[in-house]
Amino acid sequence: QVQLVESGGGLVQPGGSLRLSCAASGSIFSISTMGWYRQAPGKQRELVAHITSGGTTNYADSVKGRFTISRDNAKNTVYLQMNSLKPEDTANYYCNLETTLLAREYKYWGQGTQVTVSS
Repeated sequence: QVQLVESGGGLVQPGGSLRLSCAASGSIFSISTMGWYRQAPGKQRELVAHITSGGTTNYADSVKGRFTISRDNAKNTVYLQMNSLKPEDTANYYCNLETTLLAREYKYWGQGTQVTVSS
């Protein structure tokens, strides 16, 4: 069983920065694709960014050039550096781990961390 624990959310003014962290338990972190998703009130959960085990990254168009996803396999941790934050970035941010092991797919979610961008 994998547990994902997010941290780093909070209240920030427009134009500010935050760094989210997600620490994973277990031994499959290094072979997994890690992602950050967000869900605003009344909206569906959407992909923000993900990073593969090989380090390939992908971003939603709305965050390209402002957010950076990275991972530290030695610490079983994935990060999301968020710069130039906008009010529309306000949402609950969730960490996600996905991997395939012995032909079986695994997917885990963290509990979420709230990011509020407001003056």
